[in-house]
Amino acid sequence: MVLRKDGTALLEKLDGQDFDFEDGWRLSGTGSWQLTDDDGGQVVRLALTARTRLESRSPATATDASTPEPPSTHSWSFCVDRDQHDELKLFFFYGDPDIGNTYVMTRETGS
Repeated sequence: MVLRKDGTALLEKLDGQDFDFEDGWRLSGTGSWQLTDDDGGQVVRLALTARTRLESRSPATATDASTPEPPSTHSWSFCVDRDQHDELKLFFFYGDPDIGNTYVMTRETGS
């Protein structure tokens, strides 16, 4: 995921958030992002507006007829936090929100 200063974004192989994660798709494409403040803290809102590639995390989900059609557009809400070294950390919850599984983005060095 690349977040550009002009508010545009490049997404590559991003899994679904919350219960969408269970569908097993991965989306790539372009879109937009915005940093917002709400009661729970800062959130990065990411919107995929043009899907360029669709992948599956596993062969079973690619052929399973009960799996819903992957979306052509999608949105995510990444929580913003700081780690023990005071570095920014973006994450969202996946699966059942009550369980608290987190999908944490890592930063590529030199980027």
